[in-house]
Amino acid sequence: MGIPLIDLSGALQPGAPRSPAVMAVADQLRQACMGAGFFYVRDHGVPLDVIARQFELAQQFFDLPLASKEAISLHHSPAMRGYESLGGQTLDANARPDLKESFYCGLDYAAEHPYVQRGYHSYGSNQWPEGLPELATQSRTYIAAMRQLALRLMQLLALSLDLPEDYFDHTHQSPMLTLRLLRYPPHPESADALTFGAGEHTDWGAITLLAQDHHGGLEVKLPTGEWVAATPIEGALVVNLGDMIPRWTNGLYRSNPHRVRNVHSGGAPRHSIPFFYTPDYEAQVVPVPTCVHAGESPRFAPCTVGEHLQAMYRKTYGLGQTATSTTPASATVMA
Repeated sequence: MGIPLIDLSGALQPGAPRSPAVMAVADQLRQACMGAGFFYVRDHGVPLDVIARQFELAQQFFDLPLASKEAISLHHSPAMRGYESLGGQTLDANARPDLKESFYCGLDYAAEHPYVQRGYHSYGSNQWPEGLPELATQSRTYIAAMRQLALRLMQLLALSLDLPEDYFDHTHQSPMLTLRLLRYPPHPESADALTFGAGEHTDWGAITLLAQDHHGGLEVKLPTGEWVAATPIEGALVVNLGDMIPRWTNGLYRSNPHRVRNVHSGGAPRHSIPFFYTPDYEAQVVPVPTCVHAGESPRFAPCTVGEHLQAMYRKTYGLGQTATSTTPASATVMA
């Protein structure tokens, strides 16, 4: 078992009949989601020059003076958008703080939006650094492209579960979309077994779409317990399932652990750009009918997206907030 590569050409347009090409992709997704919980996608519709420019601007951002980055610390933002310094997160509670720095941004939600009024995390406005004006416009372009791909993948996942293509569409009203720019310093030569760029963890939302540079470093734990490298493939994105999907599929589809060690870069920093797609904060997460057979009880209690995420934020950050308090916009980090 490894991480499969799925060609999305011919399956990107929604609303078409269940053509052989679309259903072939749906079947490949089903097999990947029942196994690795990870897969690569190529011919995914996101312009490669848009991805390349996002990497260029990410590097420019991280090269700014520390004071310029700290000026937009995520702790200054009610929506927890902005810069997170090296060691600011510990994804594996049994390991050392993660060796990475990052920048969070996402959809801009107006102050009048009811979710902003209620204080839900990930709903609000962004912070942008001075001296790098293109980062805001480019990031919005990138978010729009990844959002379109994420919504299509959710439709293909529905087809893979023998559900109507639009089964999950109602959960997309006010989604939590988080773009995270990441830089990992070289892995220390003196590092012990508890040192990682990102410790072992699962993601918490629905799906993550990852663009990674050519260095690699992402490792995926297969159901067999084996760790395998998610080696970069030119032009392809890595997709993995978050914990929402096992809840929706009653455990049929997997959200598998992964971690990062920047050990292949020859002493250079590693950059990656994960895009986290999470449905509407108030959307209900209940096992879909095709995954609960007659006489079988659901493995997961019903909850809202927000209730699940708050539990994970508290676990990762050691927080004790209530369900509507402001916590980090997306603590998931994947590679």
